[in-house]
Amino acid sequence: MNDWPEGWSDDNRGNNRYGQGSSGERPEGARVMRHVQRPPAPPQHRPAPPRQRQGEPQQYAGGHDDAGAYDSGYNTGQVYSGGRGNGHGGGQGGGYAPARSAPDWRRRIKIGSLTLVVVVLGVSIGTYFWADSKLKREVDLSKVIERPESGDGTNYLIVGSDSREGMTAEDKKKLHTGSAKGKRTDSMMILHDGSNGPTLISLPRDSNVEIPSFKGSDSGKLYPGRGRFTKLNAAYAMDGPELLVRTVEFNTGLHIDHYVEIGFGGFAKIVDAIGGVELDIPKAFKDKWSGADFQAGKQTLNGEQSLAFVRTRHAFSSDLDRTKNQQKFLAALASQTATPSTILNPFKLYPTMGAGLDTLIVDKDMSLWSLSQMFFAMKDVTGGDGKSMNMPISGSTGGNLVWDKAKVKQLVEQLNNDEKVTVTEN
Repeated sequence: MNDWPEGWSDDNRGNNRYGQGSSGERPEGARVMRHVQRPPAPPQHRPAPPRQRQGEPQQYAGGHDDAGAYDSGYNTGQVYSGGRGNGHGGGQGGGYAPARSAPDWRRRIKIGSLTLVVVVLGVSIGTYFWADSKLKREVDLSKVIERPESGDGTNYLIVGSDSREGMTAEDKKKLHTGSAKGKRTDSMMILHDGSNGPTLISLPRDSNVEIPSFKGSDSGKLYPGRGRFTKLNAAYAMDGPELLVRTVEFNTGLHIDHYVEIGFGGFAKIVDAIGGVELDIPKAFKDKWSGADFQAGKQTLNGEQSLAFVRTRHAFSSDLDRTKNQQKFLAALASQTATPSTILNPFKLYPTMGAGLDTLIVDKDMSLWSLSQMFFAMKDVTGGDGKSMNMPISGSTGGNLVWDKAKVKQLVEQLNNDEKVTVTEN
């Protein structure tokens, strides 16, 4: 069989052959390779090839070979893929694929930011309702009778009680609280939060006040006033928070908007939850009754030491020195708690909130927002326009401290009008 193209024979290719060392003038012509029939490709599900253009060889039509199509063996330099594309193609069986688009980073950032906002909002709302549910709203100020008119700003009556509720025998021994039943007021303060800065006023527990007429918090019975003067903390012992609020309002003329009370155990837990409170103690003192034993200078107090510090009475000549220590400590506690290291750290924030909210007793109208405002006002007492003082004292009955009526009246007027307090305690 003759495999050469028509017009060629063995005779005319024998004597004058080119390309094999011939010295002739003509180069050897291109040889046509023997046709080889490829085996049929396995059937694949392919899209139909595009319509063949006139004059286009069949093997190039559509950018790929069909099964059983003629293959001349020529290659024009174009690479054909038998599988997935090489970055320019993604169709099966070779050919070109559409170019992959660049990531839309702007869209991704928007989605990420939205997701973060939703998560933060969800956690914040959940935390708010969790904390709000822990508040013990047990004081009903609607039972307080003959109340003075409200002034500008907000007035909080903050009470530290000697309640041992929830404390074990070991806790009582460790904190030097004793085992007395019931509870009494260990400290009392009025915090005024207004536009001219917060003012913190300590009410000495030995203040000589008149017990006015009042309605029993449990019985609802009206008890007439008898003109009896006694120590301020006796009002709490007689009929609890409602009578204490009634007595403070009657003797000052200042409307109390909210009531907040915390016991011994809760106070110590809050301090321990934030890792202690740093305090600068100007003078060393010791008191076996409270367990206080402090050297002068800067130091960090834990819960047990903090409670001893604010309770100490016998180491000082007057209860006024004790109230000054209480003011100083509470301002430091609030200032060191309201920091990014506490607020932004859930491992610190939740234990602190849990320790405080579990033991706080507030009035029925107290919201978590109002409580947070009180806390930040307490933080600002020692900075900016803040002021701390004792209720002005004019003398003593021998055992009870007598308030300076003229100064008390001026102080209350400035608080009611939300003016800058210029009254001094001495």
